[in-house]
Amino acid sequence: MPSSGLLVDDLSQVISHATAPAFLLGAVAAFVSVLIGRLNRIIDHNSAMTAFDDDDPARKLLKADVPRLRRRARLMHWAIQYAVISGIFTTFLVIIAFVSAALGFNHAYGSAILFVLALVFFAASLLCLWLEVRIAVNGMDYFQ
Repeated sequence: MPSSGLLVDDLSQVISHATAPAFLLGAVAAFVSVLIGRLNRIIDHNSAMTAFDDDDPARKLLKADVPRLRRRARLMHWAIQYAVISGIFTTFLVIIAFVSAALGFNHAYGSAILFVLALVFFAASLLCLWLEVRIAVNGMDYFQ
């Protein structure tokens, strides 16, 4: 295995360029974990609400919250999907960078496109989270 030359120089440059996508990939993984935790809480809350008896007048107001919980769960579902797609694009970005360096191809344009796509899907995921949080906070006034 050569310790110097074109391939080693290209690979060391790709490794230094892969640092930002690697951090983005770590952030996306942590973010997906947070989103899954939120979705689990929404699903648990929805399960508790739907378990109430329809004839219980004291719980009827609480059960009216089920459609709002379903909207929140739908937004979390989309946020998770967008974040995972962002992670997939980021992973492809790193893979393509290494493969193109090994084959001697210029990966600048392809990497730029994949990085922009990863950020667009990450932004879409953040937007879904923002909308879900707004619904959650606005729903708190409903019960006061």
